[in-house]
Amino acid sequence: MNFKEIEIEGKRAYVFFNTGLMRSYVRREFASDIKWKVVPFRIGLGGRIHEINEATALSCAIEGLPFDIEAHPVEDLGFDERGRKIDAVIGALAMEKWVLIPNPKTGEIDLTALREREFIEF
Repeated sequence: MNFKEIEIEGKRAYVFFNTGLMRSYVRREFASDIKWKVVPFRIGLGGRIHEINEATALSCAIEGLPFDIEAHPVEDLGFDERGRKIDAVIGALAMEKWVLIPNPKTGEIDLTALREREFIEF
C-alpha cells in the first residue's frame, strides 16, 4: 500500500495513493476555499457511502515538491490497517497528471518527473 505524509493546503496530511480510483478525495477540513459544483454522484469510501456534489482545487507538496490536484471533499475517509486516520486519497488522474508512480513492492512514490518538472502532453 502506498501511504505517504504530504502537505495539503499548508497542513500535514496522511495520504493514500490509490491507482484503483480515478478521482481524488480529501477530508473536508483540508479542502481549499476554491470549490465548484459537479454533476452529483455517489461513491463508497472509508466504509460509508458519500454523496458527491462539489470539487476543490488543492495545493500540495510531497518531499518539498509542489503540485496541484482536483479533489472531492468528504467528511471522512476512514483509517488505514494500523488505525491511522486517512486525510486524502489521491487517484489515478492526479497521479497521471504529475507522473507520480507508486511502487507497490516498496510503498514508495517515484517522484522523478515531479523533481525534473518536465512533462509530456499529448
